[in-house]
Amino acid sequence: MNQLKLTACIEEVSGLRYTPAGLPALNLTLSHASQVQEANVNRQVNLSMKAVAIGAIAETLVKQAIGSQWKFTGFLGTALRGKSVVFHIQEIAAAAQN
Repeated sequence: MNQLKLTACIEEVSGLRYTPAGLPALNLTLSHASQVQEANVNRQVNLSMKAVAIGAIAETLVKQAIGSQWKFTGFLGTALRGKSVVFHIQEIAAAAQN
């Protein structure tokens, strides 16, 4: 199964564009920082990830503030040239603020 759930902040947003089918599309960069346990050792995780949202989710995310935190659900795919991974966002929910 190819499913990813990630709580992350919106780091960068491109302008809203439209697919050849006329659907709104948005390219984003998401950032995440947390601490996890790996092999019984605490590990600090910091990452930045390219993402894309299509349809109503794109229209919602384009209006959100840079730095706002969300819970994202979707799947991983390859970029157009096949040399990197892109997170395809299918669902979003507001993340609890600390």
